[in-house]
Amino acid sequence: MNERIEILGILIREPETKTHHLQDIMTSYGCSIRTRLGLNGSEYSKNGLIILELKGNDEERENFVLKLGQFPGIEVQKMEF
Repeated sequence: MNERIEILGILIREPETKTHHLQDIMTSYGCSIRTRLGLNGSEYSKNGLIILELKGNDEERENFVLKLGQFPGIEVQKMEF
């Protein structure tokens, strides 16, 4: 059986203004997150980046992605294997 692997890249513009709301969403969908990697901004870019490996059922993962995409300044990209 081949398991589908779904990776989300979340780009956060001006992360200092969105961290609290984003953390609330990720906590409420915590059962859908297998792996989480956060990368802070640098001297060249103030943007933040979070990389997630998702698990769980398709409907829950889609709801999570939709919820993330509702915030201005947050861009979500998906990659599947």
